[in-house]
Amino acid sequence: MLTVLEIIKKSTEFFSGKGIDSPRLQAELIIGHALGLKRMQLYLQFERLLAEAELDKIRPLVRRRGQREPLQYILGETEFHGLKLKVDRRVLIPRPETELLVEFAAGACAAPPQRVLDLGTGSGAIALALATKFPNTAVTAIDASEDALALARENAATLTVAERVAFLNSNWFTALPADMRFDLIVANPPYLSTEETAATTPEVHAHEPASALTAAEGGLADLRRILADAPRWLAPGGVLALETGIAHHADLLRLAREAGFVRIESRQDLAGRDRFVIVWRA
Repeated sequence: MLTVLEIIKKSTEFFSGKGIDSPRLQAELIIGHALGLKRMQLYLQFERLLAEAELDKIRPLVRRRGQREPLQYILGETEFHGLKLKVDRRVLIPRPETELLVEFAAGACAAPPQRVLDLGTGSGAIALALATKFPNTAVTAIDASEDALALARENAATLTVAERVAFLNSNWFTALPADMRFDLIVANPPYLSTEETAATTPEVHAHEPASALTAAEGGLADLRRILADAPRWLAPGGVLALETGIAHHADLLRLAREAGFVRIESRQDLAGRDRFVIVWRA
């Protein structure tokens, strides 16, 4: 029989051999999840012997992480902008950088927006964060994947903002009613090239949905389409906020000017790289 501490040590060694970052932390989180214990509770039970039934819960989760499946998929949840969201292989895992997109988008509005559109909502992270930030705002969240929308609806159902968030299956703007206009449009579309996706960690390229990562034209295709079509859907003075690839900015600033946007700004991510484009309609 193994104690809690012994299984943590064995799992840590296993993860370290697989090249997993922070192996001890990841082992503790996974084992705590399997046992229904928080980390502090785990520490208080280091010498407890584990029953075989408990080890049977732990082993498959450790095996999954050893195969480089993302920790968030194994735990079934992640934190985003103060919200606890369900995540699985149907959706991209929300990144800390995308929390910046929410902040930049909200800060770009002269007044609280009446209507917000989240393009490619995935888990619903951006839509639900903005609905929480703006308590009187109606949010439309669209995605081309019905599987992603099903998960986003599950996340919305756990929050008080659910009645103000509408979900729609759409390939970008195509299924929107013709008379809809938005004060704020936000998008974190696919923006990696095929080569960039292949160069990501196994957690990303082997497990997260490729359709949420990779775009044609070296990652520029979806960004180009959104910039070209957005003016049609923005109210006067409306804002479009985009998360982008770091190599795209010269092209995106040019495309924004060609689309008729009157104010165009580039913003940096947590590493100081050009990552966001914020534009305003006349």
